[in-house]
Amino acid sequence: MGQILKALCVAAIVALCAPAPAQAAVVVSSKLSSESAMIGEMIRLLLEAHGVPTVDRMTLGATPVVRKALLQGEIDLYVEYTGNAGLFFNDPANPAWKDLQQGYELGARLDYAANHIVWLTPAAASNAWALAVRRDLAEAQHLKTMSDFARWVREGGAVMLACSAEFANAGTLRSLERTYGFTLTSDQMIVLAGGETSATITAAAARTDGINTAMVYGTDGGIAAANLVLLEDDRHDQPVYAPVPTMRAAALKEYPQVAGIVKPLMESLSGEKLQRLNARVQVNGESAESVAADYLRTQGLLR
Repeated sequence: MGQILKALCVAAIVALCAPAPAQAAVVVSSKLSSESAMIGEMIRLLLEAHGVPTVDRMTLGATPVVRKALLQGEIDLYVEYTGNAGLFFNDPANPAWKDLQQGYELGARLDYAANHIVWLTPAAASNAWALAVRRDLAEAQHLKTMSDFARWVREGGAVMLACSAEFANAGTLRSLERTYGFTLTSDQMIVLAGGETSATITAAAARTDGINTAMVYGTDGGIAAANLVLLEDDRHDQPVYAPVPTMRAAALKEYPQVAGIVKPLMESLSGEKLQRLNARVQVNGESAESVAADYLRTQGLLR
């Protein structure tokens, strides 16, 4: 009996002295886009700087791939866009998606209830489809908003829009026309094969075939680089696609400080800032990693 008690005491001491199990690293991922990878890299660098271990799985795939990986626990965090929740939860017509705060609150509530996914602080920006015009034209015609653009069209303005077939025919342009009360005729549009925004922006910048207006995404890097002016969707026709870090609740429970670490970064990002940062990657050819680190340092978020 004495030998047994002695052995139990030794086992208890060993158990007490054993180190606690190490916390799992936070697996940070992103979509394929340069913006998603850049913001994801900013988040990963900040977490590391604050003592949160990470695993880098950037540019994992398109939205369905990354979303599935998050839901299955293969990754812990990636940057989503608020308006996509309308598709995730089969409710794309809900007007809440057209307002940043309402869309954020609804998406956050639905995602937590269904999947235990937490939406952290969103950026005050939107990567929705939009129109941008040449700066010289914007200044001459006083064009700042889509309402201004509609007034210019109705007055007989010499509009020449470069866009994709999807933009022209799948409802986006028609929705803008209905909301703002204007109509573009077929001879006021040039539908580009493929219709990538890099091509539409380039065409407007170069005045190719008289093009002065381009279909864009709101945070495209080419907008600022091509000296175009993004027209504000002042009547909120399009859904807001604000970048928002989404994180598994289980991972956030293990590292609750992540929410506070990410907050000042996301609050610092505006649409114009993202345009400039994206231009460094998309136009100047800098790496997403180097741009991310430089931005964090200039904002005083990283030494």
